[in-house]
Formats: sequence, C-alpha cells, structure tokens
Amino acid sequence: MGGDHGSSNSNISFAGIFASSAFAACFAEICTIPLDTAKVRLQLQKKGVEGDGLGLPKYRGLLGTVGTIAREEGMASLWKGIVPGLHRQCIYGGLRIGLYEPVKDLYVGKDHVGDVPLTKKILAALTTGALGITVANPTDLVKVRLQAEGKLPPGAPRRYSGALDAYSKIVRQEGVVKLWTGLGPNIARNAIINAAELASYDQVKQTILKIPGFTDNVVTHLFSGLGAGFFAVCIGSPVDVVKSRMMGDPSYTSTIDCFVKTLKNDGPLAFYKGFIPNFGRLGSWNVIMFLTLEQAKKFVQSLQSS
Repeated sequence: MGGDHGSSNSNISFAGIFASSAFAACFAEICTIPLDTAKVRLQLQKKGVEGDGLGLPKYRGLLGTVGTIAREEGMASLWKGIVPGLHRQCIYGGLRIGLYEPVKDLYVGKDHVGDVPLTKKILAALTTGALGITVANPTDLVKVRLQAEGKLPPGAPRRYSGALDAYSKIVRQEGVVKLWTGLGPNIARNAIINAAELASYDQVKQTILKIPGFTDNVVTHLFSGLGAGFFAVCIGSPVDVVKSRMMGDPSYTSTIDCFVKTLKNDGPLAFYKGFIPNFGRLGSWNVIMFLTLEQAKKFVQSLQSS
C-alpha cells in the first residue's frame, strides 16, 4: 500500500513536480503570511527594559499581534514581505519538495520494493531542505527585513521601498555576500523543518493509508498535513527563533552567540517563543500546501497523460 505512494509521483516529470510544489507553496504563503509577519514581530520582541514605562510587551499573542499591526500600520502591512516570500517559495518550495522524491529514490536505490525506511525519508528531506535554502537564502533575508520594519517613528524614512529595492540596496551597501547572512542557522532550520515536514507527512500518510477505510483523499491529506506542521514546530522552533533574531538584529556575532545570549537573557522558553503562532502558521501552511500540492499533482498528471 505504501509502495504506490512513491510510484504515483514517478510518472510526473520533474518540471511538473517543481511547478506543482512552487504553486502549492506560493498559495500557502499568500494565505498565511499575516501569521508569519506576526510571528517575526513576536520573536524579535525583547523583554521589557526598566524605564520604558510599564515594560509591557507591545505584541501579545498571534491574533493580538495581527490586530495591533493592522490597527497601527494598516492591513497591507500584514502582507509585508509577500514579494520576497513568493520568490522564496518558488525557488525553495519548488526545490525542496520537487527534489524530495528523486533524492529519496536515489538513497534507497532503484530496486527498492515496499515502504521506504523513515531514516531514508529524513535524509532525503534534510538534503533537499539544505540545497533549496542555499539557493533561496537572499529571498529569506529580504523577507525578514521587510517584515521586521514596523516600529518606525513618524516621519522616519523606510529603509527599503520594496523587495527589489531591498535586494539592490543590500548588495550596494553591504556587499553580495551579505545576502547569505544567517545561512548557517537557515540551513539548519530549513533542513530540519523540511525533514520534519516532508518525512512526517510521508510517514503519517503511509500509516493512515494502512488503516481500513482510509484512502488517498482530502481527509488523509488534512491529517497528514497537521501532523507535519506539528512535528516541524516542535523540532524547528529554537532554530527559527535564532534565525529571526540574527537576521533582524545585526549585533549577534554568530549562531552560537545568538543562542547563548538568548538563553542567558530570556531563558530557555524563549526558544519556544511564539510556539502557538508558529504552529498556527506552520500547521495551517502545511495543511494548505499539502492539500494544494496533492491536487496540483493530480492536475499535472492528467495533463501529461492526456
């Protein structure tokens, strides 16, 4: 039963899989980016300092943060970073998901029969996550910088007028290499989260399909997507917090430095800062992405077979 899962993809060309993956990832991004913007603001929010009034955090909770941003900066601010976000999903989403099946096949060998071992799934997803984000890192940096920009005093000029302006300014002012800021934690985060998402989706789906009465349909995809989102957040949250802080605040010298300072100043729970918003974001993202992906693959298959 599990064996037919892989073969159902193998008759779609790589271009077809890449296009389906990029489309599904972009669609999920458009639907959930307000949650992501809120998540970035919550993660960058440091503890209240003495003397700044009551020291109450400005942003509270995921939906509260969405509300605050919409009220203070207008609804459009919630979709800040959507352009580089879509650049990122096209490149990164397309590569990490599109390459997953071919790389998995490569690791198990051509003659493999039956279910793919979980270790091989994890290995394949780690590989494609790392490859994809190495190519897409500049889009991530620009996205975080655009999203982080909110707390400007009135009349202060914006750093960047938009995504393309941000790319060119960073290259001009800071050098091309700066576009790969945070690549270390980003590779770690995306390889790990990709493994948590794709391998757990694959595994949960394979398990559900063995339960009598379940078929390869929307309900199965929904449960598998939720499972994938939950594992991704549990495993990826600490790396995600470090990545957002490093990209949003240049005062950290390295990943370790950021990790140690966060631990010392904000305590271990800081790494799960925004766990609920993170799950709200990744859970809904995965459900939308996997549901869309399964439908897009069916569509591409029907095109290719006709």
